[in-house]
This record gives sequence, structure tokens and C-alpha cells, in this order.
Amino acid sequence: MIEERFDAIVVGAGMAGNAAALTMAKRGMKVLQLERGEYSGSKNAQAAILDADILEQLTPGFREDAPLERRLVEQRFWLMDSRSHIGLRYRFNDRNDKRPNRHIVIRALFDKWFSGKVREAGATVLYQTTVTELAQNRRGRVIGVRTDRQDRIIHADVVVLAEGVNGLLGTRAGWRERPAPDQVALQVKEMLLLPRETIEARFNLKRDEGVVIEAAGSISRGMTGIGFIYANRECISLGVGCLVSDLQRTGETPYGLLNRFKRHPSVVPLINGSELKEYSAHLIAKRGYNTIPQLCGKGWVVVGDAAELNNTGHRGPLNVAMISGRIAAEAIFRLKSRGDRSTSNSVSLYKKMLNESYEDLKKKNMPALMHTQPDNFLLTHRQLVSKAILNFARTAGRPKAGQEKSDSKAFCDEWSWTGLFGDGFRLPRAWR
Repeated sequence: MIEERFDAIVVGAGMAGNAAALTMAKRGMKVLQLERGEYSGSKNAQAAILDADILEQLTPGFREDAPLERRLVEQRFWLMDSRSHIGLRYRFNDRNDKRPNRHIVIRALFDKWFSGKVREAGATVLYQTTVTELAQNRRGRVIGVRTDRQDRIIHADVVVLAEGVNGLLGTRAGWRERPAPDQVALQVKEMLLLPRETIEARFNLKRDEGVVIEAAGSISRGMTGIGFIYANRECISLGVGCLVSDLQRTGETPYGLLNRFKRHPSVVPLINGSELKEYSAHLIAKRGYNTIPQLCGKGWVVVGDAAELNNTGHRGPLNVAMISGRIAAEAIFRLKSRGDRSTSNSVSLYKKMLNESYEDLKKKNMPALMHTQPDNFLLTHRQLVSKAILNFARTAGRPKAGQEKSDSKAFCDEWSWTGLFGDGFRLPRAWR
């Protein structure tokens, strides 16, 4: 039974929770971390892209023992129709040899390793422990938590909520609204086993090189969504994600979308002969910067997916989670060091440090454009561009000039010049 008082309690042992707990423990704070899973990462079969610079700030020299799958050397983007795809590749050639700046990781393995670093730093970590309630005093300040292991309050000066996208504790306390169906995506994914040599041959990789494919178009069947393929060391992570509201509206099933993606002629050669190891599903918040819920309050702070920071900027949810966890912990430590328990000061300091360290927090992103006009942008343009490229590559005995004139007319018939130029103008703005 835990009866002592802590400087901080961290609820959750995902990327944000581990970053927060590690940062505070390294600074000598007395930290308790509570995780409902059997171990950190036990409920996550996701593959993800890791920003090495961010992790280096948390645990220098991590490459020596971290479970890294492959160094990311290439990202591919597919715009798909029912039988083919238009592809774009970007090859990373700088900082990718001795000290790669981006890695592919499997969360179940990486989170477990990351949690070990938290324990090494001196934090107390309890698994299979669910926080059932945030304890508050008469003035409404959070003073600790109650868990399913004991009814007594475990006291702390501050509670860090790193509980994931559902954010049940924050929702119950009235600090955030439960995401609406059009503000959250459901991502389903499989982990498919293949020999390392087979993966490297099919994806044209050498040694520890890795590649990620992101796909849009027909795979989402007119809904706002995207597919992805990660080439890991000895497995392939493959999945599809769509807005929950679109799934409700269309009656499409997530596993149906996933199976169609797997059967696409562009995907089959990559996964043929593979063995299914795991199937999992995960909710992802899809609201933007302007709808981020309250980040701090009296005795509490929220980080990572629970703060819905995963849909801002372009660094990826894994890295944004680590950034927010580290910065929240640093803000807590600074305030504690000078004996400041002011709620207004904690809010302003956390937000100030977050914006300074993560400059693209307020930037828009592609999902915003996709959500505005998914059918026009992803379906109409995909079909027209695919047809134009097919005509360019296969003449079929017709003059090139005639094909070009036919393709131009098709664009105008399906989508006005005003619409095309409008999408062209909005696209770069969506990435800013």
C-alpha cells in the first residue's frame, strides 16, 4: 500500500507519460507513474517514426540499447485508384549513416524500453493499476489520485494526465469534452511477419534501411482517411485510418477497408506470403490547434494525445507526445524550484515553453484540407491524374497531342479551372 506523498503523479506510460516521468525523475523529483496495462506498450502494436533529436534530449546515447527497427531513409506517398497508384518518393541522404535522425520503432517494444529508463532514473512505476478518480480539496485543487488497488488517496503536488485520446479522467472532471465522431479517427492495423531478407528485397532496402509508405485515394472509399505501410526489421505494419463520423455515415467497416487495402494490386506484392501476428485498433484525435482543450489547472496538467496535440504540425504524434511530456515536466520543475504553485503561472509557463520548443504547433495540416473536400481532392484529382499518366506512358497508337487535349478537357469537365487552381492554392497553405 502506497501512503507517502509524491512531487508528481503521472497517469499513463505512453510516450508523453514516459517523457514527463523521466524528465522529472532525472531532476530529482519524487515521481509515481501509474499504468493500467501489463507493461508500458502492452496495448500498442503500432509502428511509428521516431525523431532522434527529441529522444536524444531525454536519454542521450539511446542508440546503444533502444529497440530500433530501421533507420528511415525514404518516405513514399501513393495516390491510389482501384487498380493502380501514382507514387512520389523522398530519399533522406543527410545524417542517415552513423547517427540517423529518424528511426522506425514498434511501440510495444520501444515503450517497454522507455519505461525501463524511467525506472532507472528513480521513478516508482506501477503497472496494472487504474486511476479511478482525481482527488480534489474543497477549493477544487487536485491533491492526488485514487486507484483500483486502494481506496486511500495517493497525494501529490501535481498530477500529469497522459491517459491517451479518450482522456476519461479529464472528461469526468469536466476539463475537456469527449471528442465528437468527426473529431476522431479510428485506425486499424496489422503486423505481418516476413523474413528480413524478403522485406529488404521487396522494398529495395539495404542492411538497416527502412521505408514508410503513406497512401490516399480509393482505399478510403470517399471518406477522410489514409493508409500506411511500415517496413520494419522482420515484419510489415499495415493499416488504414478514417474519421469515425464517415464510418458511421457510410456503414463501412474498418476491417473491410483494411482487407481491401491489402488486396490492392500495389500492396499484394509487398505482403504476399506474410503471416499475421497482431491486429489492433486505436483512436486518434483529429482536431486542430484552436480546439485543443485546457492544458493546465489547479494541481494538474495534460500532455500528449490527452491534450490532442498529436494533430498539430508535421513531426508526428510520437514526437509531439514526447515534446509535450518533457516541456510539461520542465515547467513543473521550474515552478517547484522557486516554490510557485500559482495556477495562472503554470498555465502561462507551460504554453510559453511549448510554443517556443515546438514552433509549428499552430500550423495546419493535410487532414484539414482532406476534411474540407475529401471527395473532390482525393477522388476526382486522383482519377484524372492517374488517367493522364496512363495515357502518357501508354500511347495506344494515338498522337500525343490528341491525348493531352483529351486529358485537359477531362479535368475541365470534372472539375473547373477555378476549382483546380483553388485546390492548388489551398494545398501549400494546408502544410504551412
